[in-house]
Amino acid sequence: MTEKTVTRAQLSEAVYQEVGLSRNESADLVETVLNEVADALERGEMVKISSFGSFSVRQKGRRIGRNPKTGEEVPILPRRVLVFRPSHVLKNRINAQLTGKRG
Repeated sequence: MTEKTVTRAQLSEAVYQEVGLSRNESADLVETVLNEVADALERGEMVKISSFGSFSVRQKGRRIGRNPKTGEEVPILPRRVLVFRPSHVLKNRINAQLTGKRG
């Protein structure tokens, strides 16, 4: 499996090709969507994108961890983590590549 990253510029170019907006309008649209998703997550809201998946923020409490090199116990502070759960449609689409089927 090759390691590739999809960039904002590539998303903007895809919108430009598919929708027909200007390149600047496409870039603005991608930025607006990403900002809306980030803002909602920052507020602690769940973001659901149909046939893709859902993003949510989960609170993790304080706990004790261990330094694997020294064995020393270290406190891990409470924090919020981002969780992504893919939809069944996306899972099936990804796994269809393994079976050669289109989903």
